[in-house]
Amino acid sequence: MQIVNDNGCSWINDLDPRSNIKVLEKNEKCEWLIIGAGYTGLSAARKLAQLHPNKKIILVDSQLAGEGASGRNSGYLVDTTLNDGFTSNKDLENYKKKSDIYELGTKVIKRFIREHQVDCDWNESGKFFASSKTEDGKILNNFSNMLSKLGFENNLLDNKELSKRLGTSFYNIALYTKGGVLLHPGKLVRAMIDVLPSNVKLLENSSLIKWNKTNDIVLSYFKNGIIKSKNIIFATNGFLKSLGIKPNYNFPITLTASMTRPLTYREFKSIGEPKEWGVLPVRPMGATIRMTKNRRILIRNTAEVFNPYQMSQSDLDKRKLKQEIGIKKRFPQLPNDIIQSSWSGIVSRTRNSSQIFEKIDENIFVAGCYNGSGIGVGALFGEQIALKACNEHTKEIETIEARSKPTWLPPQPFLDLGIKVRLMYERLRARSEI
Repeated sequence: MQIVNDNGCSWINDLDPRSNIKVLEKNEKCEWLIIGAGYTGLSAARKLAQLHPNKKIILVDSQLAGEGASGRNSGYLVDTTLNDGFTSNKDLENYKKKSDIYELGTKVIKRFIREHQVDCDWNESGKFFASSKTEDGKILNNFSNMLSKLGFENNLLDNKELSKRLGTSFYNIALYTKGGVLLHPGKLVRAMIDVLPSNVKLLENSSLIKWNKTNDIVLSYFKNGIIKSKNIIFATNGFLKSLGIKPNYNFPITLTASMTRPLTYREFKSIGEPKEWGVLPVRPMGATIRMTKNRRILIRNTAEVFNPYQMSQSDLDKRKLKQEIGIKKRFPQLPNDIIQSSWSGIVSRTRNSSQIFEKIDENIFVAGCYNGSGIGVGALFGEQIALKACNEHTKEIETIEARSKPTWLPPQPFLDLGIKVRLMYERLRARSEI
């Protein structure tokens, strides 16, 4: 599983380069091995170290820790999501279970930030579900009614109010939800790396080739060595399937995003000097847009079945053109050459938008597949899978395990064909929102 990421992610490039990077160079033994050093793996390692301060814990990533999806997402810590299709009373109950998980995830991140005094540009600004199509008002009205039943504060906004708050007249209708946080994902995940306990050994740029279990010992094979562990936790999210973990229940989707340079004062004034905001699309393949704290615009408007291990610069440049179009649609007064960087990233999906959290063998555990909501949920699942692996029982685990379980997916090539057709259909429906 050799992953090659582009080096254009603005969130990551905002940070000082890390030093003292360690790679696996010889055989190792440990009590606990965690594969994947994103929000989930880092949280699991931190919790295990607290529970077992005298045990050796090894955390391995195929690239630099935190520089996969954890550092590349759009920075939304969500409390609610729209595109899950919950409408009936039964589905309302399922939505409540999912929102309970989001709430627990937010609490985990808040606690971490408070305990470690983390600066990650935290902004409890809420978010907008917005559309340029007035006919999407029906979708938003139904969503508003459901959120109100569950006690979520929200209100519908028209074009005039949106233009004032967002600095663009592109959107004609939106539902504003008060809950939810905007943050800098790179700063948050870097803080998690910096506070790893001393009994956690972090090995990076070390790709897992294969693994197996023999006589209650898990053998994990890497290019330069083998790690023997009594227990293993898989936290690779979008790459679970490639490691043979629940392969019939999850699949990766490749996203690309771009971010502008900081707007000049004149440019910022021309769009009304709005406060930081975040917009999520009403239609699944529409654009995610953010105005950041330092006056940059982020846009993510592509999602596709693509080689999850590497995207060439020429492929990335093609997707950047779509993002330039998306920005110009919303802010025609801004220059054409305003994009500063573009990058790709992988999310993990299930058929019914549920997450994976389970013991798959006596000493083998997995957590992942967050369907684009991995900041809070990933950190929560990391902590709780560590507790579950230690035979601990918590109310959080009860809440997680009360969710709907991921549903079975068809085999290849039918799976990829079905995903591509569905994405094409959603892209067609949302073509005006890109």
